[in-house]
Parts: sequence; C-alpha cells; structure tokens
Amino acid sequence: MTEPLLSVRDLRVTFPTPQGPVEVVKGVSFDLGQERLGIVGESGSGKSMTGRAILRLIRPPGKVTAEKLAFQGRDLLSLPEREMRALRGARISMVMQDPRYSLNPVMTIGRQIAEALRVHENLSRSATRARVRDMLEAVQINDPDRVANMYPHEVSGGMGQRVMIAMMLIPEPQILIADEPTSALDVSVQAQVLDLIDTLVKDKGMGLILISHDLQLVARYCDQILVMNAGRVVERCAAGELDKATHPYTRGLLASVPRMNEDRDTLPTLDRTAWEGT
Repeated sequence: MTEPLLSVRDLRVTFPTPQGPVEVVKGVSFDLGQERLGIVGESGSGKSMTGRAILRLIRPPGKVTAEKLAFQGRDLLSLPEREMRALRGARISMVMQDPRYSLNPVMTIGRQIAEALRVHENLSRSATRARVRDMLEAVQINDPDRVANMYPHEVSGGMGQRVMIAMMLIPEPQILIADEPTSALDVSVQAQVLDLIDTLVKDKGMGLILISHDLQLVARYCDQILVMNAGRVVERCAAGELDKATHPYTRGLLASVPRMNEDRDTLPTLDRTAWEGT
C-alpha cells in the first residue's frame, strides 16, 4: 500500500485562558494522498486551525499535539524550526484567505513571487524571472511582465488571489492547503479561481486540502470531505455521497443552503441539541 503524503492522528490545538486551557481542535485524524480533501464547517469549527497546525503556524501560547503528524514519514512535530521553514512552501504550501493581508504592500508582485522561489532554489536572475513569468501565465494572468511590476494595491481581489496561488505553487510543493481561497472574491471570479487550483493540482499530481464553509463547493472540487463542528470531525464521506450524510449537523448545514427554486417560507436553522455528546 502506498504511503500517504500526509498522516494526521489525534491532532489537538490548545490555548490557555483565564478559565483554563481550551481545545479548539479536538482529535482530528486523516490521511492525504494525491487527492483532494475538503474540510468544511462553520466559522470557529477549527478547520483553519487544523491547516495552520499542520504547518506549525500556531505560535505560543498555543500548543499543538498529535499522536502522529507526518509528511512522507517525517515527524513534523519533532523537526527543528530551521528544517520546518525549509519544508514550508517548498513541500507544503498554504494559500491564505485574503491576499490583501498576505501580500507585502511595499514589494512588487514579481519580486514577492521570486522571493518565494529563491528561498528554496538557487537560480540565476534570468532563470528566476522566467519562472515567475511562466507561473503568472499558468494562473491565467494576461500581460505577466506588466503585472510583475505592479504593487498589490494596484490589482483586483481576483488577481491578487491568483498572485497568491502563483506564489505558493512556484516552488512546486507536493501539498497545497487552500484556506477559504475564494472568500474575498465575487461569485463570478470564485469559479475561475477554483477551476484554476483544481487544474494545477491535477496537472502536478499534488495533494489538496480545501478549507471552506461551503459544503456544495467542496463537494464539487474534492474527492473526500471532513465535516468539522466545535473542533471535532463529526462526519467523513466521499464527495459524491454528500447527499447521503447522516450526522444531524451535516444534514442541518445542507438543509440551510438556499435553493434556486426555493419554496420554503423560512430557511431551517441548526438544532445544536440534536448532536450534543456525539
């Protein structure tokens, strides 16, 4: 049996509070191969914390523990920080929610993408420029030379998100974690960005973790789905079998989504008492 790219067992993230420690991720477990895994849930369910914990981006006083957190057999929790920095971006990349807060406002777009490449590869200036140009073209940006000389505030939200994708993919990682990659985009642009991520992931044979609050969106672009609530995985299923989900929380999320031919007077709300203790 082929070893998965990423193995997670009993992942937990804890923060101290005046009332005592609070777990925001409570025993998450999964394996990821060259496939697309969706993690869905409401805001505060722990899905983004799960993605950040994998890359060890939870800073003190937050604490990350796991029975196993391994990338291609390497224990991520025991790696020295220097080795972990070399792994981030080069082997596992993460696209954050909003490019306005992830891009450096005083650096040109081309320089920022080139920096992501130079950190992990020793290339000449001309080779770096060529790779940056090719990557901008790969994320379907017209006139890449002009865009490379622009600053983040000069591009639209959709283009900024494409730039972030280019920056994360230029080192050719084996896993991409996309945390709400379309949350800052208009509906008309969301499908374009997700189709782009999907195409690049398939072409490069990568593993994808797509974090979102949108069940239908994740079902369209992923192979497997984990549904999280209050830090726990309450259901896991194949994306094509989402309509057969049985957990009350998942059923409640599905029922609360408006339909194109909506005929209900009131949208259902989640009855959280239905799964307490499950």
